[in-house]
Amino acid sequence: MRIDPRAIVDPSANLAEDAVVGPFSIVEAGVTIGAGTVIGSHVVIESGTTVGARCRIGNGAKLGGAAQDVSYEGGASYLNIGDECDIRELAVIHCSAATGGCTKIGSHNFIMSQAHIAHDCVLGDHVIVASLTALAGHVEVEDWAVVGGVTGVHQFVRIGTHSMVGGASRLIQDAPPYMRTAGSPALVRGVNTIGLRRSGFAPKQRKELKDVYRLLYRSDLNITQVLDTLRHQPHLSAPVAHLVRFIERSKRGLCSSPRKSSSHDTEGEGEQWNKN
Repeated sequence: MRIDPRAIVDPSANLAEDAVVGPFSIVEAGVTIGAGTVIGSHVVIESGTTVGARCRIGNGAKLGGAAQDVSYEGGASYLNIGDECDIRELAVIHCSAATGGCTKIGSHNFIMSQAHIAHDCVLGDHVIVASLTALAGHVEVEDWAVVGGVTGVHQFVRIGTHSMVGGASRLIQDAPPYMRTAGSPALVRGVNTIGLRRSGFAPKQRKELKDVYRLLYRSDLNITQVLDTLRHQPHLSAPVAHLVRFIERSKRGLCSSPRKSSSHDTEGEGEQWNKN
C-alpha cells in the first residue's frame, strides 16, 4: 500500500495492499479499504466505514461519522460502500442514526462534489448524485437513477430505478421509476425516454411505460384504480411490474403532475395532466 507520510492511518485499519492514501487524510480505527481504492488528500474516513474495491475518494470528502439526527445516541453504527464508486471532492456520507444500523451505498455509483448523503440512506448500483445535492435520512435510490445537482430530497423519499430527477428540484414525495421528475415541488414531467433508450430498453417496453404514465397522470383514474387495472392485465412486463410494486410500497405518495401542458416536455409526451 502507498500511504503518504503526512496521512494518519490507525494501525487497526484494514487496508488492501494496493490501496493509496493521499496527504493529510485520516483513516480511523476499524475502517476497511478494498483493493485498488485511491483516497485523495484531506479525506476523513471514520470508524465503522467499509469502502470496497477500486473506488476513488476525492479530496476533502468525509465518509462515516455521527448522523446529523437529534435522535442519535452515540452508539456504534456503520457505512458500507460498494466497489468502483467515484466519490468526488467534499462529498459527505454519514453512518446510520441507529445503533448497529448501516447506511448503504452500492457499486458503480458516482457521487459528485459537495453532495450530502445522510444517515440510513440506501443507494443501489449505477446511481448518479450530482453536485450540491442533499439526500435526507432514510432516502432510498434504486439502481440507475440520476439525481440532478442542487436538489433537496426529503427524508424517507424513494427514487425509482432508471428515473431522472432534474436539477434544483425539491423532492418531497416518491419519484416513480422510469419517469422524469423536476421542479419545486418536484412533479412528474413524463417518461424518461432518452434515459431508457440509452439503457437499452426496447421500443415496446418504452411504449408500455408511456401507456402506464398516461393511466397514472392523464386519465381520470386514481392510483387505486390504476393499480387494479394493471393487476388485471394478463402479462405485465418486468418494468411495469416493478413500477406497480414501487407504487404499492409508497408511504409518502407519488409525485404529482403539472395541471396543464408544459413547453418543456419532450420526447412526444405532450400535455401533462394532474392525477385525481
